[in-house]
Amino acid sequence: MFEHQDVLAALNGKLPLPEKIMYVHGLLKERFDFIDRISVAIYDPKTDLLKTFIHSSEDKDHLVLYSAKLSDSVSMQEILKVGRPRVVNDLDIFSNVQAEHARQLSALEYQSSYTMPMFLNGEFFGFLFFNSRRKNVFTEPTLHYLDMVGHLLSLLVIHNMSTSRSLYAIVKTAANMTLQRDIETGAHLDRMSNYARLIAREVAKKYELNDELVEHIFLFSPLHDIGKIGISDSILLKPGKLTESEFDTMKTHAAKGGEIIDMMLKNIGLDEFPHAEILRNIALYHHEALNGSGYNGMMDEEIPIEAKIVAVADVFDALTSVRPYKEAWSNDRAFLFLQSMVGSKFDSDCVAALIKCRDDVEAIQKRFKEDILS
Repeated sequence: MFEHQDVLAALNGKLPLPEKIMYVHGLLKERFDFIDRISVAIYDPKTDLLKTFIHSSEDKDHLVLYSAKLSDSVSMQEILKVGRPRVVNDLDIFSNVQAEHARQLSALEYQSSYTMPMFLNGEFFGFLFFNSRRKNVFTEPTLHYLDMVGHLLSLLVIHNMSTSRSLYAIVKTAANMTLQRDIETGAHLDRMSNYARLIAREVAKKYELNDELVEHIFLFSPLHDIGKIGISDSILLKPGKLTESEFDTMKTHAAKGGEIIDMMLKNIGLDEFPHAEILRNIALYHHEALNGSGYNGMMDEEIPIEAKIVAVADVFDALTSVRPYKEAWSNDRAFLFLQSMVGSKFDSDCVAALIKCRDDVEAIQKRFKEDILS
């Protein structure tokens, strides 16, 4: 009665999403040995960026930590325009395309591909790719099978990211209460989260961050000050310098943030959410300093990399933004300040990464300007 083995039963367990993708890939290769890679790119409509997110390849030279504007890719736009998957049985047709992803795929010697768009409630979410190092392998019988597997994988990815985004939405709703009382704006949070993504992408190799971790740092970085909900208006909105006692109270917002996040995770049944630690670390430790002079006295190696990243992104945007008590600094002045604090307060890799991405920083500032009417 129970002899049948459900080959997909592992997907019901607590495997991380990358392992689930690799597991499905392994099953696929038993039937279609020519499928060499499955990968996912997710879309951010605010920035129009398609971002590499997850893959099943074990190659060392796979396409990772890469993003490109959807509006710059005619072929990707065509898939959405047609509204159906795309089959390319000979990737040589893209041999003259200058895009980085096309060059990397060529370098990895992929010869054919099947691209499926992913949608959540009718909204474009990203692309799912099946790649092969052989030509002319995506025949109709193969595609019939891949359609079913593709939608299964799409649901896995969407469920995973929907959980993260639901958690983000819940905590952000609470954080928005703070925005009504604090001087920080939605544009500030958009800018600093995108700065955090730039930094994370640049330091990823050294700190062994994959696309999935970079995406969650980007997603959760705007929630760094959630603990300010617990700080009274008399301190939070005080126009002048805080007294020592008031500053001690203000510093408790980091610990309060950790408590709020733990409470929310428990209340919504996400205690074991795999990336909750990133959210906690950002809230708890974004005011730590490398020399131990931060809120909790943590030293360099003790501070999680996501907290180091957010510290640089947050301070840079604060420096280059108008505040009631200051004018906006130029980018040059802010970069010099960050460099002067390397080794004492800020991580050298994170500061160097932000400065290296100056063109991207300026593009983010242009896209997410303050609303002067607000």
